[in-house]
Amino acid sequence: MAAQALYRKWRPRTFDEVVGQEHVVRTLRNALTSGRIRHAYLFAGPRGTGKTTTARLLAKAVNCLAPEDQRPCNECAICQAVNEGRLLDLIEIDAASNTGVDDVRELRERVGFRPNEARYKVYVIDEVHMLSNAAFNALLKTLEEPPPHAIFVLATTEPHKIPATVLSRCQRFDFRRIPVAKIVARLEWLTEQEHIRADREALTLVAHQATGSMRDAESLLDQLASYDDDGVTVAQVRAALGTGASETVIQVADALIRSNVAQGLGAINTAVDEGADPRQFARQMVEHLRALLLLRLKSGVVPAHVSEDLRPQLEEQAAAFSPRDLARAVRLFNQAATEAKGGWQPQLPLEMAFIEATLPAGPDSSMPRKQSAPASPPTPPPARHSTSSPAPTRHSPARLVSPSPSQSPGAVQESAPAYSSLAPGDGSLTPDTLWSHWSELLNFIRPRNLSLEALMRSCKPVAVEGDVVVLGFTHNFHRSKVEEERNKQVIEDALSSLIGQRYHVRCVLAQQERTARTPQRSASESVGGKATPAAEQIIAEDPVVRAAVEDLGAQIVRRHE
Repeated sequence: MAAQALYRKWRPRTFDEVVGQEHVVRTLRNALTSGRIRHAYLFAGPRGTGKTTTARLLAKAVNCLAPEDQRPCNECAICQAVNEGRLLDLIEIDAASNTGVDDVRELRERVGFRPNEARYKVYVIDEVHMLSNAAFNALLKTLEEPPPHAIFVLATTEPHKIPATVLSRCQRFDFRRIPVAKIVARLEWLTEQEHIRADREALTLVAHQATGSMRDAESLLDQLASYDDDGVTVAQVRAALGTGASETVIQVADALIRSNVAQGLGAINTAVDEGADPRQFARQMVEHLRALLLLRLKSGVVPAHVSEDLRPQLEEQAAAFSPRDLARAVRLFNQAATEAKGGWQPQLPLEMAFIEATLPAGPDSSMPRKQSAPASPPTPPPARHSTSSPAPTRHSPARLVSPSPSQSPGAVQESAPAYSSLAPGDGSLTPDTLWSHWSELLNFIRPRNLSLEALMRSCKPVAVEGDVVVLGFTHNFHRSKVEEERNKQVIEDALSSLIGQRYHVRCVLAQQERTARTPQRSASESVGGKATPAAEQIIAEDPVVRAAVEDLGAQIVRRHE
């Protein structure tokens, strides 16, 4: 006979053994002792947090033969039958494989029969959100008028998919993710019961990997226990999970502080060559950088993986970053964790995240700056002006914000000044200067709003009126989308940060302006040497066609017979 999995062998048999769901256990116990048993319950929460286990405990408690304050006793015939999985009055249904209305109708026919040996028939419907709409409608009638001997427990990981009519007839309990410390304590107890040697640090790594799921943690411990007879060690956990050593993560963070790209990429590739999974390593970087951000902000929140002996080193690293740089690095590595799913270079998203995180924060943070090229055309030297005919006085041209080349590589780049703190634009900016740096503006907008960046490719700066930049669009549809308040705000923030002065944006339809300046052709005038038929002019005057031409850029094509 195959050995039982740890999570099944050591499934909680009393309410006291349920970990991390004290709010649920207390309410159910009070209901049992006061006799306030409801006919329908909804257990909602992440996987592996104890929903099905608690449903079985409830079924055992309501049918236990012991006094109310001692239920479940695990000694009476009912409790033993539940523990051994042979109580006929406990019916567990997997809604994922019984989704149809016929399955629910069969349940409705059986629910009317009285229990075989227990007080109540308890129906546990797991993953209830998988039922079809017709099945929910069929179940609704039973939930509205259930027989007095039936109790329903609906379990789900996605309560938002359950109809409101069903939710309103259930008493809902929300199960929470289990804290790391409680998972570690439970794993230590399991290793004692199973006589498994395990390091506490290794169990902590297992608990972090489980992300709040006790079942996942116990399954992983079960797997690691078979890895080696010498016990569960940190090295074994890292080998099984594909994680890099914490020293490597700290080394990459140090390289990020110093903007040492070679050191950071070398550490990343060494970790991957030694078996670290790129996605898992990216998650470790996110966890580490998040800890630095919390320490930098003095939030008082210390992540569970930060030990007391490691905290001084992390506080020193956190002080070397600005909060904005840390938030940006967390975002980049989190994106890498979702992108590194495979491919011929699975570590490439991780490498690109590190490279982008080392770039100075600013309008073009996603691409390397060309430090050797001036950010704006240099002001002509005074010696070149004619002494007989002095040039008119002008404001100095606006400069695009760029980090100083003389700044040391190890210095942490501060972010661009806030929009409200910038001086208003003095009108020295020209459309040509802005157009020559248009790609930098698009790169600034891209990570904030990808669709807006695409819309901005269809326009061009046509004028600068004081502190207002006029953008000309070919199509009215693009102009109207960009002119929405939230989109204009993004563009104005990007533009002002790029230039170093506060500018506003006004959107115009360049095509309409050209049309206003160009005389309209008559029906008899030729186009490309051929007379325009009167029928085409009538189509062009149609409001629907005209809207398609002006707003969406459509063209009228005349078929040649």
